Amino acid sequence: MYSRVGVETSVSDASPHRLVTLLFDGFAESVAHAKAAIVAQQTDTKGRAIGRAARIVEEGLKAALDLDAGGGLAADLDALYAYVGMRLTHANLHNDAQALDECASLIEPVRSAWAEIGPRVTQAAQ
Repeated sequence: MYSRVGVETSVSDASPHRLVTLLFDGFAESVAHAKAAIVAQQTDTKGRAIGRAARIVEEGLKAALDLDAGGGLAADLDALYAYVGMRLTHANLHNDAQALDECASLIEPVRSAWAEIGPRVTQAAQ
């Protein structure tokens, strides 16, 4: 309950850059939970965690892209997110922890780059 209040507070006070950072964090957390659930053979938990990760990719990260203004970078991210969504579905259907590792390794460089530009975004906003 306390973590939900903390997340809700973070979201309500967050800049657009911070909101995307929270999406990346939620994705990483969900993939880790799904992987642990596969190891523990907890099918329901795995399904919920992968479903959450897929929703973050589709309804959060992918939906936030501006394909018209974003040019090649937005198109590349759109393709990456579509592929990650497909691999998440595969991981769910086949209890494939390696597919989850692949998803995490594909998103991590984007997450790191996004975190790296954070101070510049904050500075530009001020």
